Amino acid sequence: MALEQFSDVVQRCQGLPDDSYTSEDHNIFTVAGRSCIEKGDSVQVLSIVLDEKNQDIVRCMGWNLLPPLIQILIKKEDKNLSQCLAIFNHLLERCQPKELLIGLLEQLEQDDPDTVAESLHLLLNPLQKVLLRLGSRKASSLGMTLSSVLDQVAKLPLPYTKEQEEDDVFSLCRCCTNLITFIRPFVQEVKQNLQNSEELSEGKRMGGQNMDELRTELLKFCMKTLGHPLLEVQLKDPDTLVESPLRTFSTEILNTLSAIGEPLPSLVYQPLLKRKQVPGFLEEEVRYPKESLASLAHLVFVHHLAADTFPSVFSPVFCLRCNMEHICLLLSSLPADLLEIKTFLTVPQNLVKVMTICSRHDLRTRGLKVFQMSIDKFNTEAKHTFFQYMLKTSKHSGVEGYIIKNIKNQIDTALQPGNSNTWFEGVHLLPLLRKVLSLPDGPETDLLEYLDRVMESLNLLRYLVIRDKVTENQTGIWTELYKIEDSFLKPLRVGLNMSRAHYERELHNTMETKKSKAKGQSVLSVSVGDETLPNVTSESQIQALHSALHTFDMIESVLVRIEELIEVRDNL
Repeated sequence: MALEQFSDVVQRCQGLPDDSYTSEDHNIFTVAGRSCIEKGDSVQVLSIVLDEKNQDIVRCMGWNLLPPLIQILIKKEDKNLSQCLAIFNHLLERCQPKELLIGLLEQLEQDDPDTVAESLHLLLNPLQKVLLRLGSRKASSLGMTLSSVLDQVAKLPLPYTKEQEEDDVFSLCRCCTNLITFIRPFVQEVKQNLQNSEELSEGKRMGGQNMDELRTELLKFCMKTLGHPLLEVQLKDPDTLVESPLRTFSTEILNTLSAIGEPLPSLVYQPLLKRKQVPGFLEEEVRYPKESLASLAHLVFVHHLAADTFPSVFSPVFCLRCNMEHICLLLSSLPADLLEIKTFLTVPQNLVKVMTICSRHDLRTRGLKVFQMSIDKFNTEAKHTFFQYMLKTSKHSGVEGYIIKNIKNQIDTALQPGNSNTWFEGVHLLPLLRKVLSLPDGPETDLLEYLDRVMESLNLLRYLVIRDKVTENQTGIWTELYKIEDSFLKPLRVGLNMSRAHYERELHNTMETKKSKAKGQSVLSVSVGDETLPNVTSESQIQALHSALHTFDMIESVLVRIEELIEVRDNL
């Protein structure tokens, strides 16, 4: 039935001008033709499309047959595979290039990674042929094609191990190789035009606007490629992997930039050059994304790719200045798995030593600043892991208090509209809160020694019960509250009462002793480790005891406020 309909519509349209085909003719040709291919009548369809009398019809309507043909060619399972391939190739030669481009790009869109790779492998060469048929006005079509292709490449997993890249288990390497082959004639066209332009005056420059647009599309492609996959992929050095497709692909991208008139030194030094007052500043930001330039600098200075094209006349200081912005950007969101590297944990530990032990105040202050900067470089998952590690290992109340303050800031950011993240809300946050909202030694915890930690913990808890509504419970604090009361608030209340009673008794005894002693007589000896410090006068001891009682009052005021807030919520 479908074959008869297909034959009938083709015969009916023979000899008619293109503008005489009705919408019904188009519809029958499309539906019946696709049905024939899907049902295995490809031999008959091939005979019809090859018939010289039908070439006008094929040129006008043939591109509608692409979907079933491409699906068969991707799967490679149909018994009529050779006939389908012959139909496909004939359509590429005879159909209008604009319609072919639309049809091919529609079929390029896939979701399954395996199908994505096969689709790219099959369609890149046909897409290249179609684009070349468009002549000088192909720039926008090339840009649309490259954007679609890179969107598909982004769906492929990245190979991280040597074996994965060698075996190309995700087919990314093959796709990258195909991509370089795909862009080669367009790059060569721009390169040849630039070479010819050097021999001509600006007014006679060959290619004109069309060539500028083609060059711009290739530049956008290179910049986007530097962002993904090259910014994220782990390149292997030649000693580890002699033949690395991804390293070759990276080199080809850098060579492409040079070929289309984008010198690598100018791109690497863009952070300094852009500070000049030049027209089109915003356009410069768009044309040269910071992430892409940082990726390029990493390829040049770390992996030494295209190093032979890079001048060696710049001083190390100048190179460092130019690369500092790239370095900061690359460190701006360190992933959690980097914390498995020992260095990423030993460096903060050494900073803690500077912050807490160093005798120079300026170095302690600077150490704290660098410590905070290192925290800011991690992404949210890495921050969560890092905070847990520091709470477990620091053993210093001030450092723990500082970490808890950072946790509060991260929760506050997560609770802002549009900033939700899973690591500082709900299930992932609760284990961190359990570490924070606890007393190291239960009710017997030395509250003066752990003052910084205790106060920041109370401030965090007060913030949570005020900020997170019971009805929303984004942080999970309200479902965890009964545990917090047992593990933190009640022991803290007991410890606070014990500490206050102890210090009030000490204050009473000291004042009584003072009355019975001569004024100014030393009454107390203090030792730190094995070293005995100078004796403390009664006045100093009384002042210290009053200060401790004042500290307990400060702790209690926050504790009482939290208890009031919880009671109000419970009564709602």
